[in-house]
Amino acid sequence: MNEFINALEQGNLEKVKLCPKADLHNHFVLGGSRRYLKQLTGVDILPVKTPLSSMDEMHTWNRTYMEELFNETEMRKALIRATFKQAKEDGVTLLEIGEDVWGLGEFFHNDIQELVEAFTTAQKEFAPNTELRLQIGLSRHCPIDYLEDCLSYFWGNKAFYSIDLYGDELAQPIGNFKGIYRRAKSEGLRLKAHVGEWGTAEDVRIAVEELELDEVQHGIAAAYDEGVIRFLADNRIRLNITPTSNILLGRVSSMANHPIGRLYRSGVDVTINSDDILIFDSDVSKEYIRLYNAGCLSAQELNNIRCSGLESR
Repeated sequence: MNEFINALEQGNLEKVKLCPKADLHNHFVLGGSRRYLKQLTGVDILPVKTPLSSMDEMHTWNRTYMEELFNETEMRKALIRATFKQAKEDGVTLLEIGEDVWGLGEFFHNDIQELVEAFTTAQKEFAPNTELRLQIGLSRHCPIDYLEDCLSYFWGNKAFYSIDLYGDELAQPIGNFKGIYRRAKSEGLRLKAHVGEWGTAEDVRIAVEELELDEVQHGIAAAYDEGVIRFLADNRIRLNITPTSNILLGRVSSMANHPIGRLYRSGVDVTINSDDILIFDSDVSKEYIRLYNAGCLSAQELNNIRCSGLESR
């Protein structure tokens, strides 16, 4: 029997961790090993256990555990190391992470090579068997001219694989980013954006069309519109989904009712990912176990999704 399927059916988390997996939706600042960071700082970073009532609660959590402690270069690099440490512990063999463009000046002295080496050095030290896909991150609330100025340091650097837009989905119209995404496409980057976590199914379609996206981070709202489901399936747009964070942010009522099941069975390409491990206690192996135990997806379906994520390399 397939080792991964067998591990799921046994409910054996440690065996699930031994099976190769992809994590294509991981914000490294919150994506690291809790144990490693406690050893480094002495601080026990506690995850949330019940759904948050607002994003303000998430911001409060960040202020409590992250903002002051990790707000300088060496501690930023420690978060990168912690993410590779976590990836190795979790059996993640394909990891897509990267720094927000504003972080280049804030933590890496506007030295793009220092930033790249922070990731590649940590990967070699802590997870040499994990393939790194380095990502350029954009905060949606930032003015376009500011982002364009920051991006001038990134364009032309072949170390980067993809670009991602995240933050408040309602901060400004998605069309404002068309120029940036046209340039990113010409640079050969994989085009991604966070959409459809808080917005609507139609927001997902518009974002894919306006920015010519290859992948959507979240995109779960698409499950409630058959036309958008067909659009995603027909155009082979991948949704990189993070089930536990969707529940703890109040976007989905339960794991059993998570829309990933409907999306997958409707032919949409989906992957299962961690999002923010430190706050949501959501490493990839736990996500697979939770979805299986809730009856959302079968062991065979989950294995198909796992293999699909790995095949994306």
